[in-house]
Amino acid sequence: MEHENKAQDPEIFNDVFDEDAETAEVNDVEPEAGNETDSAAALEKELDETKAALEKEKKEYLFLMAEFDNFKKRTLKEKAELIKNGAESAMRGILPIVDDFERGLQAITDTEGAESVKEGMVLIYNKFVKYLEQNGVKAMESTGTDFDDRFHEAVALVPGPEEQKGKVIDTLQKGYTINDKVIRHAKVAVGQ
Repeated sequence: MEHENKAQDPEIFNDVFDEDAETAEVNDVEPEAGNETDSAAALEKELDETKAALEKEKKEYLFLMAEFDNFKKRTLKEKAELIKNGAESAMRGILPIVDDFERGLQAITDTEGAESVKEGMVLIYNKFVKYLEQNGVKAMESTGTDFDDRFHEAVALVPGPEEQKGKVIDTLQKGYTINDKVIRHAKVAVGQ
């Protein structure tokens, strides 16, 4: 009850309020000017460091972009050179075979026997086939196999017995593959 009387008494209330106001004034002391300067300097330093780091990252990024652009240009140039000169190694490998043909033709005029000419042509042919195989080119064996339009081109239908129906009876022109890809279909006669 005594408590209630104090709260209702305006003089006591004013005294308490005045004490709170004095305490508040003591607590609301403004910060010193030195603290504000220190925090501003710290923020300024942090900003400068961030700007420096950003500038460094930007330079590295530009360097990487330039390096990548040079890489692309160099790769395109090398690819164009490969396409332009891709046949060079293949032709260089064929030149010794051409030399052998020239020697064989010269030997024909000097030799009267057809057997030695035949031997020379067989040797040159075998050398050429070996060169093709070294470069991944292989002849397809077609005669006697089932007709397959992925490898064969039918140029004739030949009537025959029932067991030869759909089979390759004769190969008119050999087909070739390079690394298991057809580069020329075999022209064949198919049983009907």
